[in-house]
Amino acid sequence: AEKLSSMKDMDWNDFLQRVCSLLDCPEKNTGAARSKLNLLYYLCTVAVHKEVASKLISSQLFPILIQQLRSASNWDIRAKVARVIDLLALHTSELGENVPVSEVMLFFKFFFGGSFVNA
Repeated sequence: AEKLSSMKDMDWNDFLQRVCSLLDCPEKNTGAARSKLNLLYYLCTVAVHKEVASKLISSQLFPILIQQLRSASNWDIRAKVARVIDLLALHTSELGENVPVSEVMLFFKFFFGGSFVNA
């Protein structure tokens, strides 16, 4: 996380570009889904750092996370995306009114509500 927070703007933009392109590609096979999950685990790790969370939540990554939450076919990926969004919202220095974190709450309600009904 320290390395991310100390990156120069050009390096930070390159990092974000790579992360966004990896998240935006479809999970055509289990290897692609596993790679995406590993990236999301990494984002969970760095999202607990205030400076990194603040930079990520206000970047082009956040709309891609929301899109993944809505459209990912793999439920493990959806759950991990929701966790990343949750951690970003929790650890950011300022959460703007335009950040749609309520969608994550609806996801959790749907996800856990369906789990309890099916149990």
